[in-house]
Amino acid sequence: MRTPAVVDANVLVASIDRGEVHYGRCAEVLRRKDLELVIPALVISEVAYFLDRRFGAALEADFVRGLASLHVEAPEPDDWPLIADLVERYADLGLGTVDASVAVLADRLGTDLILTLDRRHFGAIRTPDGRSYRLLPEPSAVHEEPAPYAAPTA
Repeated sequence: MRTPAVVDANVLVASIDRGEVHYGRCAEVLRRKDLELVIPALVISEVAYFLDRRFGAALEADFVRGLASLHVEAPEPDDWPLIADLVERYADLGLGTVDASVAVLADRLGTDLILTLDRRHFGAIRTPDGRSYRLLPEPSAVHEEPAPYAAPTA
């Protein structure tokens, strides 16, 4: 049985950009056969935006075409209030809607495993029962600073 793992945008972008310092680790974790990768639908918009800005429409279109073979999950009606609650609870941390949707989807799927380079947000927030999320790739493989393609904060 494979372990569900919710995928954050930065891991997807880093796994596509061969020039990204975390390319190898992110591509490797996405190829693991023991993980059932699940991509939140809100993450797709973030990835598409970054790919278009950094590489152009052709790569964005290739990424979108590839989604047909991936497991993408949209928020369910009951998820929206939970996402909003997390955004409010972690307002001082700057946790946005997309990251909150990653955590809510993980909780809905009954997993605590998130694929992300964002140790700042996902290292601080907790599962509904107070546990830390397990994060991949391994912490020693990532920087604590935001990736260069991180969304600007308002």
